[in-house]
Amino acid sequence: MLVLTRKKGESIQIGDDIEITIASIKGDQVKIGINAPKNVEIHRKEVWLDIQSENTAASAGVSDLFGIIANAKK
Repeated sequence: MLVLTRKKGESIQIGDDIEITIASIKGDQVKIGINAPKNVEIHRKEVWLDIQSENTAASAGVSDLFGIIANAKK
């Protein structure tokens, strides 16, 4: 993991298209602004993990459904 130190108003550039700017610092909270193309999904980590979990559960349900259909045709 790369760890960088930034102050309020300073930025980090990722590739050509993504810029992360420190918007404010208050106590133990840091607000960041992210400029990225619209096709780049940006989520908080806990939201992203929930999405991944739901996708895994949904795909397992589809797999189960295909198994039921295959067995019904026998």
